[in-house]
Amino acid sequence: MTDDAPSTPTLMFIAHRAAEAQVMAAVTADGAANITLAQARLLQRMNPNGIRITELADQAGVTKQTAGALVDQLESAGYVARTPDPADARARLVVLSDKGAKLCRTSATEVANVEQRWRKHLGAKRYQELRAALTDLREITDPYR
Repeated sequence: MTDDAPSTPTLMFIAHRAAEAQVMAAVTADGAANITLAQARLLQRMNPNGIRITELADQAGVTKQTAGALVDQLESAGYVARTPDPADARARLVVLSDKGAKLCRTSATEVANVEQRWRKHLGAKRYQELRAALTDLREITDPYR
């Protein structure tokens, strides 16, 4: 690597940012024009069975107050709802609404398109090597793996 070449984390960020922009463009085109990037990043961490705001905040790397405010916005827009947590009557779970599930399906479809484009660009072997290397890195980078 030369002194002026971007670092590996920077290269990973550039690829992620491009993928994120493509997904955001797709969900916007599909009618979710009111979704912000911060809201989308929170929605990425939703659990199909619901998730507590404290866990959502922890996974998203934001404060509980920030996560709560984003959930308030998403709830007002009809993407999520708060429901009682069956495991703890004092707690609430954030769950996707039908509208939120549709947005997540659109997002997943576009992520598949991104991966297909990358696979075509790199070739199947190099793409699988990239995935394998990134999967291995999760062992030391992803506390939620």
